[in-house]
Amino acid sequence: MNLYGKNPVLEALRAKRPINKILVAKGFNKGMLREITNLAKEQKIIIQFVDKKQLDLLCEKHELHQGIIAQTAPKEYADWEDVLNKVKEKGETPLFLLLDEVKDPQNLGAVLRTADATGVHCVVIPKHRAVPLTSGVSKASAGAVEYVPVARVTNLANTIDKLKEMGCWVIGTDVKAGLEHFDMDLTGPVALVMGSEDKGLRKLVKEKCDQLVKIPMKGRVNSLNVSAAASVVLYEIIRQRRNM
Repeated sequence: MNLYGKNPVLEALRAKRPINKILVAKGFNKGMLREITNLAKEQKIIIQFVDKKQLDLLCEKHELHQGIIAQTAPKEYADWEDVLNKVKEKGETPLFLLLDEVKDPQNLGAVLRTADATGVHCVVIPKHRAVPLTSGVSKASAGAVEYVPVARVTNLANTIDKLKEMGCWVIGTDVKAGLEHFDMDLTGPVALVMGSEDKGLRKLVKEKCDQLVKIPMKGRVNSLNVSAAASVVLYEIIRQRRNM
């Protein structure tokens, strides 16, 4: 797997993710490269300067390398049950985010960036009909993918049932819900479920939720992009928990 761009590579180094080699275009700004070079030396990672054309050839379709590529192993998926147990052991209030068939890597990356900023303990995605952790997701997350555990499950509905058994209140977002998220008590253990970009939550997933909430919309467009919607609800959770 290749990581493209300065920020994803830098965050991978800071997180000490296994990296085989870093390729840098000749003429790359030395000042911008200083921290990457120092971290690479500490971790005994080779930095090789190559022609920009070589990076272009390694770059996947629609990706921009910005003059730097790190060749690394794929990021490992987390075990969400292990994450939840560790959160409880620390005495923290669980905050999980489940994404139902989100297929756009830019959206998933943006969600991970917000998840990191808001202290989400784990993001759960399905194995099928959803984007996995790709280099595009990593770049869109601005490196946040290195810090947010991501679990990949076969059946999201079954995972919701298990989360309930383990004490989480499962809240789904739906434009037709009668209750706004502002009016919901979000201070306890929460597993927030967000739907796909075009269809929202699937029927079975929606039925599994303990409560459905909507984000109030005053304009003519009746829904938000999934990454924007996740930000709105997650920051409301932070606001409520700060006032506990």
